[in-house]
Amino acid sequence: MNAVTHNLDVVDRHIRGEAQDVDSILDLYTDDIVMEVPSRGLRLVGRAAARANYVAMWPSMADVELTPLERFATEDRVVDDMLVRMRLVGPGMVNAPVPIGSRVEIRLIHHFSMRDGLIAREQVFEVWRLLDEADAAVGDKS
Repeated sequence: MNAVTHNLDVVDRHIRGEAQDVDSILDLYTDDIVMEVPSRGLRLVGRAAARANYVAMWPSMADVELTPLERFATEDRVVDDMLVRMRLVGPGMVNAPVPIGSRVEIRLIHHFSMRDGLIAREQVFEVWRLLDEADAAVGDKS
């Protein structure tokens, strides 16, 4: 398997596994993984910090719908672009820009830097849009 195909596979396993079983994806990271979410002021270093973030974050989301838009890779980078719709139901998504109970759509762009076939840096760029129930119904029809 060439490096580009391997990197795409690692990121696919990461995206599919993070909500199901956080511990199953930790070995996809380097020991010194750096995760950043600039829009929410987050910078996490190391697998333990990444795990703690996921353990808090996933129970704070309900009715999660992922719509993949584009994913591409080079030998040392992967970019994943998607839309996420969900309801924020708890405080575990640190510095969320909307109140708990809100239904939102997030344009979510991941930029993964790869090293030795593992994720060494994960930058997550989020653009949040608040959906009220009427907006959600209109958006679902398009």
